[in-house]
Amino acid sequence: MGDDNFEHLERLVSELDARGLLARVVQTQSGRRFVRVINPNATSLAENVTCRPTAVSDIPDWWYCWSWGERMHTADDPAGAATKVARVLAAVGE
Repeated sequence: MGDDNFEHLERLVSELDARGLLARVVQTQSGRRFVRVINPNATSLAENVTCRPTAVSDIPDWWYCWSWGERMHTADDPAGAATKVARVLAAVGE
């Protein structure tokens, strides 16, 4: 994964932080990166978000993906992706 991946993940972290969620970029020993997101009001509510390219043409399209691999949101809109993650990780009554 190139630096594009890291920049997309960093932008998502900023948007998640702005929504009151705890988020940080984590790098595994194999070099794979993802965003670990936790709801500080209900720490059992957590998700790992990856960012992957889908090369349909010569120019890769980057997507944020849920932990199970399903595409969530286009990476050129980190605010929209953060809104989806915040909705999924919202505790009852939040």
